[in-house]
Order: sequence, then C-alpha cells, then structure tokens
Amino acid sequence: MTNCYLVADESAKQAVLFDAPDHTAGPLLGEAAKRGWDLIGLWLTHGHFDHFAGHAEVRAKFPQVKVLLHPLDARKTSNPDLQTRMFGLPFQIPPLEVDEQIKDGQKLKLGSMEFTVIHTPGHAPGHVCYYCSGQKLLIGGDLIIGGSVGRTDLPDANHRELEASIRRIMSLPPETRLLAGHGPASTLEHERRSNPFVQQALALEGQASKS
Repeated sequence: MTNCYLVADESAKQAVLFDAPDHTAGPLLGEAAKRGWDLIGLWLTHGHFDHFAGHAEVRAKFPQVKVLLHPLDARKTSNPDLQTRMFGLPFQIPPLEVDEQIKDGQKLKLGSMEFTVIHTPGHAPGHVCYYCSGQKLLIGGDLIIGGSVGRTDLPDANHRELEASIRRIMSLPPETRLLAGHGPASTLEHERRSNPFVQQALALEGQASKS
C-alpha cells in the first residue's frame, strides 16, 4: 500500500526510483531495464520500513545505484530490526548502507532535470520532499497524503513540525503535482481546497500572524 515512483529523463536514459517498498519496486525496476534506462539513484523520502524495505532488490538489479537519505533518519535504515519488532513484520529487512546523506536545499540532477531537497520533518525527523520546479512536480512522501497527512503518533514524530512542514510545502505553486507516499496523485491546490489537515495547518499560520 506504499507508492514508489520511477522518474526518468528519457533523452539521457537516466532514471531515479523514489522509495522502495517491499514487494513493490520490482515491476518498476523491470520497466527501467526494458527501456534501457540507467537507474542512478534510490532517493528515499524517509526511513520508515515501508519506504525502504525493497532496497536490496534495487541494488541487486542495479548495483551502481546511489541511495540518498537525510541523516536524521539514518538510524532507522541501518537498524531495521527496530521497526521489524515494533510493527511485528512477517519478513526481515537487511540493513541499508546509505551512499549520501542529503540536506535541505540541496540540488540533485537527473539528466536535464533538477530536484531540490526540502526537509519536511514531522512524520519523521529526516523526512524530505523532492521538488522539480521545471516539471512542477513534488515527490511528497508521507507529508500530505491525498486528503490526509502522515501520522504523528510514532516514535520521534512531531505534529507541530508536521504542520510547519505543510505550510512550507504549500508555499510552492498551487499547480504543483503531488505524488505522495500513499494513495493517488493530487495537486497542492486540490489539497488546499479539500484537505482539512492542510487547512488546519494553514489556519494556524494565519492565527499566528494576527497575534
């Protein structure tokens, strides 16, 4: 029930996989191979198990892939047994060695496309979104999830930080396409008009500016 996305610059024949859920990444890896795309990266939005559990399959098919993650979530991926026990998972996840720790504002290249890393803590301390202004595209992870938001009842989650991150993301152009970690695609404008959690976060900003 977790999304992963294969994004490519077809002229450069380069692609990146955003997140690697268990039992889900395989078909996209097959599609990349079929199209002759070089998978250069696995760019993780955060370190919850359902977003990186398939990392070994990715590296097995594309050994050259570089895994990116924010350092505040590195402990989750290097010690996956902590989540395996907490959630009672029926499978094991091998530890993940990250190739590069990313930071807020960092620019990442995929062929001719440029993505900006936006640190959006709340659901997880090291949660990030990846924004491509040229394509008006946001890989949003579990920040805003089609009518809802990422849960904050998990260890090291913080609801106030989540709302601040929502406000930051909602300052992007409203026509930006949102590809979330769960559920269907959306736009920031649609979430502004229909998502009560987003509306609440924005209302809090308005109240703060009046006080």
